[in-house]
Amino acid sequence: MVEQDKEEFKRKFPHLSKELFDKSINIPISHIRSTDDLISLDANKEAYDELRNPDVISFIRRANTDEEALEIIDYCLKRGEIDEDYANELKLQLGVFGVRSFGSKKEPGYYDKKYGKKYDDENDEDEDENEDIFL
Repeated sequence: MVEQDKEEFKRKFPHLSKELFDKSINIPISHIRSTDDLISLDANKEAYDELRNPDVISFIRRANTDEEALEIIDYCLKRGEIDEDYANELKLQLGVFGVRSFGSKKEPGYYDKKYGKKYDDENDEDEDENEDIFL
């Protein structure tokens, strides 16, 4: 019965069925965040929080190996920055998908590259105001 429905679907929607059932068409997932994280993040709030108050994910993204990431999770748990349930979720994700599942590696200069232009423009305006004082 299910096979007949699949064939009928293929007949009615040939292009869509190719996209759904063709195994050669895949899009890789570079990292995973829980739905709770996605719901609670606002773009401006995220930028402010990431700069002023980095979370455990920010620290994990600086790790080179799974072992380093595990040390970071244990350290944050020990300090009380994360609870045991969240630590277990992170450890599970780390064990199954690896350290890069939390996002690309944050190299030195990451914040300058990501936020530098925005904050440089704001500082340039302040410097323009200060130039009048020294002229």
